[in-house]
Amino acid sequence: MCAAASVPFHQQIPHLLTRCGFCHLDQIHGLLITTSLFRSPTLSSLLLRRATDFGRMDYAEHLFFYFSAAAPHVLLYNSMIRGYAYSGPHESSLHMFEEMLQRGLKPNNFTYPYVLDSCTRLGNNGYGKKSHCQVIKTGYDTVASVASSLLSFYIEMERSRLAVGALVDARRVFDGMMTKTIGLWNRMVSEYIGFGDVESAKRLFDDMPQRDVVSWNSMLSGYLRSLDKKRALDFFRRMPVTDVVSWTSMMMALSKAGDLRAARRLFDEMPERNVVSWNCMLSSYTSHGEYQQACKLFSQMQSQGVAPDGYTFVSALSACAHLGDLETGKWIHFSLIRDGLQLGAIVGTALIEMYAKCSDIDSAFKVFIKMVEKDVFCWNVMIKAFATHGRIKDSLKLFDLMIRKGLKLNGVTFLSVLFACSHGGLVEEGRQIFNSMEKDFGIQPRIQHYGCLIDLLCRNGQLEEAQALITEMPYKPDIAVWGALLGGCRTRSDLKSAEQAMEGMQELETDESGVYVLVSNMYATSSQYNEALKAREMMEQRNIWKTTGCSTVIKETDVVQFEPEFSANCFHTRSL
Repeated sequence: MCAAASVPFHQQIPHLLTRCGFCHLDQIHGLLITTSLFRSPTLSSLLLRRATDFGRMDYAEHLFFYFSAAAPHVLLYNSMIRGYAYSGPHESSLHMFEEMLQRGLKPNNFTYPYVLDSCTRLGNNGYGKKSHCQVIKTGYDTVASVASSLLSFYIEMERSRLAVGALVDARRVFDGMMTKTIGLWNRMVSEYIGFGDVESAKRLFDDMPQRDVVSWNSMLSGYLRSLDKKRALDFFRRMPVTDVVSWTSMMMALSKAGDLRAARRLFDEMPERNVVSWNCMLSSYTSHGEYQQACKLFSQMQSQGVAPDGYTFVSALSACAHLGDLETGKWIHFSLIRDGLQLGAIVGTALIEMYAKCSDIDSAFKVFIKMVEKDVFCWNVMIKAFATHGRIKDSLKLFDLMIRKGLKLNGVTFLSVLFACSHGGLVEEGRQIFNSMEKDFGIQPRIQHYGCLIDLLCRNGQLEEAQALITEMPYKPDIAVWGALLGGCRTRSDLKSAEQAMEGMQELETDESGVYVLVSNMYATSSQYNEALKAREMMEQRNIWKTTGCSTVIKETDVVQFEPEFSANCFHTRSL
């Protein structure tokens, strides 16, 4: 108390302002007035600044008009320009700057960064360039904070395509900076890379007086973005400093290029790994269909005590779903519950898909019900899961519930429910839902929606209506549309329409083996063996082969997948 009492009151104000809440600003305002300290531009501007920190521009404006009426000062204007730059409206920041100039006050190096920031947010290229001219005239272009704001302004103009050659202006500003930190060098390199100019980035990188791991990682990302895998790998091997980001970036690039073996070698070489590294390798396996490897990697991750996150579980659940590994999927679900992790929309949806693909639709629905956070994608997955398992009424009930809840439906929602109608033979309901898309929900049907409706009609023997829809729809038929018609032709043994569908498919030069097999079988059923043989020969000419089926067997903790070696009896020759 004694120490505080010995400090003059006007020196205590700045400390009070930094620690007080908005509710105390009125009291400090009152103290400034009663003690006449409001005449101090420094203290008045600090009070103004604190009001803007709370986003209360209405209160700040009240204070400004009171203080500036008595003695306008650059500090007061700077506080208001800063407040508008942070809280908006950004136009008011520029208006305040203009008023400041009209009153004969001279902006300083604290004024221009906020003015330029407002120009950046507004995309006002003209005013920004005008401010740049003023900065040069006043000599503030050598001040680091002003130059940095100019750099940000021109970069954003280039990024937003609001000015031609803005990146060149940004480089001029950068070159004119008296002092350049390593952070600024890294930023300029990163911006060149972001705009796809790897060569300029490399030249600037070579000119850097010193580099850190961020510098090297930025340049590496440039080579990776340019899809120059060899150059990127050579650069990576020459990097004097690397971190987990460098290794993970290189690993992901190899994976995207389809070289999973090289990606795995790099993963195994990593001096240290974090959960992101594990997730990248895991997702690489799942995205390339290597589900067994994904499961093995997930087990390895668990054995090494690496704590998984949501992305880990999504990749692992995806692998379980494709392998039909219900037991591992259940174990992951148990782990989520045991660790008290709340089921967000992404992980919850992955669980639903896993249970649905593993034929446990009841567990899938239980997960759906318990989820606190459900997005439209989650609803879509549940609707389609019900349909896939023949629970068509449940699919339609869920669709109706979405509408009653006022959820925003999307194109995938309608694909899911039309799929349900198709598999349930609900022709009239399917027509109504299709017609309601644009009429009631403003969603224009895409080729996929037409394909679902055509499939529905063909499954129910209404080939004439399906053919009319193919003719009338505003899209060129794709392989799915012709395939649906072909399937309907097979049911009706309509070879003439099947030939029409086949001609349409040949125009698309499809490599779908199932199409040729279906046509061949139709001819064979009709005893037209020469035509059946021609369909098979066409497959060979186009180098199209029927994909061999495979079986998955789970033995203890291992998932084993094998293909049959067809012999006369068509039995598997490999077994566990």
